[in-house]
Amino acid sequence: MSRADAIQTLSIVVPVYNEEEVVETFHQQLQRVIDQLPVRVMVYYINDGSTDRTGEIVQRLAAADRRVTYLELSRNFGHQAALTAGLDVAPGDAVITMDGDGQHPPDLIPRLLDVFQAGCDIVMTQRMEDRTASMFKRQTAGWFYRFINQIGETKILPGAADYRLMSRQVVEALKKMPEYHRFLRGMIPWLGFQVAVLPYHAPQRLAGRSKYSFRKMARLAADAIFSFSLVPLRIGISLGVVFFVLAVLEVAYVLSLWLRNTQNALAPGWSSLMFMMLIIGSIQMIITGFIGVYIGYIFQEVKRRPPYLIRTFRPGAQDEPNVPDQSPRG
Repeated sequence: MSRADAIQTLSIVVPVYNEEEVVETFHQQLQRVIDQLPVRVMVYYINDGSTDRTGEIVQRLAAADRRVTYLELSRNFGHQAALTAGLDVAPGDAVITMDGDGQHPPDLIPRLLDVFQAGCDIVMTQRMEDRTASMFKRQTAGWFYRFINQIGETKILPGAADYRLMSRQVVEALKKMPEYHRFLRGMIPWLGFQVAVLPYHAPQRLAGRSKYSFRKMARLAADAIFSFSLVPLRIGISLGVVFFVLAVLEVAYVLSLWLRNTQNALAPGWSSLMFMMLIIGSIQMIITGFIGVYIGYIFQEVKRRPPYLIRTFRPGAQDEPNVPDQSPRG
């Protein structure tokens, strides 16, 4: 049986957070595309604790479209947790994840299916340079991908978006990864399945503004760094070796002065002593901080709290109910 014949159902997971201005227009765009697809499509909107009318609008869309399932989380758990909730629910032979702000164009879905049906397991999209984003955001994103690919063992595609298509086998493998701090752009490449990349130019948002604040982007970057690399700990070891070598050289220098009976040259230097103490002390504090972050991550993992909790689950009329297990992962 060909890959094309194997796809009977397609699930589309769309996390939304305070998108009352755009979600209805987005769904209209999505409808026009999926109406033309030769497979059975189910759409899963994940309301990530919105405080505006997003939930009300999506439930109205679900009442009018039998293909729409509404899932509401108990609070705002974050974009990666909302995606995880959708993947846990979606039962399709293939699953697409995408944002509902219009920057992941639905018109790209047929191309995703075409590439997938050619035989790969994952079709990732790569956002080409976005001139609509600020210079600061473009520059920091470039630095982040270069840095994480230098220090991490899993290579992450620069400009990778959470707009991707995955086979059922990939989704089931991903569901076996119980991390609390989730960075799907790194977890999915780590799985090792065959990947195809589809570049695209992101349009502007339909309305409103991005919900990814600097704080949220920094937290996501921290999850990526501390979840996929031990380099921060190795930095501490390297600096320790460097200062050990400097200490040995200092001892050798002092001994040489005593052996030559020129110890009078050892003038006391309060400023140099304080400088070295400050340098060593600051490095110790930095490394202690790195260790503390890793211990904090371990602490949050061993508590085995779920990455999200569901408040409301309303399956669409043609959905196959697949309520995710809310027991601790792992």
